[in-house]
This record gives sequence, structure tokens and C-alpha cells, in this order.
Amino acid sequence: MARKKIRVGIVFGGRSGEHEVSLVSAQSVMDAIDKEKYEVVPIGITKEGRWIASGDPMKALQAGDAEASRPAALLGDPSRRGLMRLEDTEQAIEATRLAELDVVFPVLHGPYGEDGTVQGLLELAGIPYVGAGVIGSALGLDKAVFKDVMRGRGFPVVDQVLLKRKEWDADPEGVMDRVEAALDYPVFTKPANLGSSVGISKCDNRAELAAGLADAARYDRKLIVEEGVPAAREIEVSVLGNDDPIASLPGEVIPSREFYSYESKYFDEGEDASELLIPAPLSPEMAERVRELAVEVYKAIDCAGMARADFLLSAETGELYVNEVNTIPGFTSISMYPKLWEATGISYPELIDRLIELAVERYEDKGRSETSYRTPGN
Repeated sequence: MARKKIRVGIVFGGRSGEHEVSLVSAQSVMDAIDKEKYEVVPIGITKEGRWIASGDPMKALQAGDAEASRPAALLGDPSRRGLMRLEDTEQAIEATRLAELDVVFPVLHGPYGEDGTVQGLLELAGIPYVGAGVIGSALGLDKAVFKDVMRGRGFPVVDQVLLKRKEWDADPEGVMDRVEAALDYPVFTKPANLGSSVGISKCDNRAELAAGLADAARYDRKLIVEEGVPAAREIEVSVLGNDDPIASLPGEVIPSREFYSYESKYFDEGEDASELLIPAPLSPEMAERVRELAVEVYKAIDCAGMARADFLLSAETGELYVNEVNTIPGFTSISMYPKLWEATGISYPELIDRLIELAVERYEDKGRSETSYRTPGN
């Protein structure tokens, strides 16, 4: 009797400035996943937040033409445990079962996917899913709150100023005065809740600070300004696991531009491309310190499944700083997360297997929690 394939819903796209990056990552996962072991259900989310699962969602999103696809939805009802097709009748919206899902692999970068929102829906729906839970996802994406947690745990982070977009709109000169009083140039302006270096600018003076804050304000209501690290080296470590995570060899990014911008990540090619050094040229002591710190940071925000921990190492002072944690890192075959694991001994297809196994393991562990209170002895 043939073994039943595990049905995996791979979710991609989404309402984020990283929509296009998500499509590339998801296509890589779908290309590499073991088709003998898994049945793939592609689930696309448009930039407007519409879910589609009929036809070819990937092609529809790539072409920007999802109107011909029937809308779908995941209901927060564990008794249904699957994807529903929505039918718009004259009387009401009707939902019919489209596919029951064994596990979901969210390949969603940025807001409405990497921030705990989709994870919360999957929790309500009672479906195992790859990656961090609600709290780990939310903390990992919000750079401002993440840094506060790191400071509270005594981990080294750079100095920063947090502000709201409304503050910037109301008094840009006053905001820049506050930044200049607290930080030294160069500084980096960032949207607090976004990845892939979208909306990040390096600023060497007041005019560039104004332009950088205006750009960051396009993407988020919370903005952060961070003081630059002198002669910064960008060190990254992949982490895998639930309660007992393991760390990969560290890698180093040599950006093709002044810093590791969106363009240097995804557009520069050939001789102009950014360089990934795996393993990073570090002393054995520093390599071990980075790996240990990556696991500590991962545990500190209650991550699960996977994350990539990013650090800044000053080539001048030797100081190491925690920069951020990406709970759904880039997942193309040439992205740092899978490449670091490949160099550590876990192939891309095996990595996908492990992540799905970890999703089920975490789901089963959470299922052990009782939902009815009984007094001791009863």
C-alpha cells in the first residue's frame, strides 16, 4: 500500500515591500522539495491581501494578474483544518473545501507574514507550520522592540533612536536635532518592520538623514535611526531547531555597495555582485562566540524552526553587535541561510525535510497542553 504523501501548503507573496523576494524564495522551495514525499499546494497572496490557490498562483502573482483565480481562505477553525475556496453568490459568501493541509510552509517576508499575523491564523486553524510562532515572529521583525529585548538580556547592540512617522511629519527639524544629539554620523535610517534592506539608507550628514527618514517613512509607522559601526563586517549564522537549536558555520557578506542594500542583495550580478564568504574568515574563538550568541539570541525571543542571526563586527575595535534576527530568511538556493547549512553538512532538500519535521514536532508538543483546568487531586 502506497504511503500517503504529506500535503504541504506553501504560502508566498503577501502585502509587503518584500513581495517579489517572497516569490523567488517560494519557487526555490517548490523546486527543491521532495515530490515523492510531499504533495505541494501553492497558495499565493496578492499585494492587496487576496488569497488564491486555483490554477497557478505563482504565475498569476508574477504576472500581476490574480483576478482570474478564484479566491481562497484559511479559516480560523481547527475542525476544518484546510484551505477553503470562496464562492460569491447572490445570497452570501460560501466556502467549500479545497484542500486539507498537513503542514504549512510560510515563505512570506516582512509584514503580514513574518510578523506573527499569519502564524496567529495558523494557530487558530490548528495547522502545523514551519518557523517561529507568534511571539518569536513579531519580535524578530520589529527591529525596535527586538533591540530592547536584546538590551534587557545584556546582549551587545548599537545605539539607536526610535521615532514615529507622525513625529517626523509634524516636526522633521526637531526629529533630526534629536538624532544628532544622540548619535554620531554615519547613521542608518530604517523602517522598524521590514526586511531585505527595503527602505534602509546610510546617512553621512543632515541632508542625507532627511532623505533617509523620508524614505523609511514610506514603509512603516515606526522608524529607527542607528549609529554606524566603524569598519563594520556583516556576519551571519543560520539557526535550526526548536527547544535545542543548533548553529551553522558563520558566513560573511562583502556587499557590492557601501552597505548590504536591497540592490546589492538582488540586482548586482557578475563582477558587481555581493560576495558571500563561507565560512567567514574569523578566528576560531570569534567563530565559536558568534555561533553561541546566535543560539542565545534565538532562544531569547522564543524562535522555532529556523532563523538567520545577523551580527556586525567592527574591524577597528573588534566589538561584536547583534543586528537582527530573520525568522523567515531568504530561501533561494543561493541565499545565505541554506548555503550556510549546505557548508555545515545539511543539503537544501534535507533542510526542507527538517523544517517540516520541526513544524510537526512543535505542533504535537503544543497539543500536550490541557485546555481545561482541574484542581490538584481531581
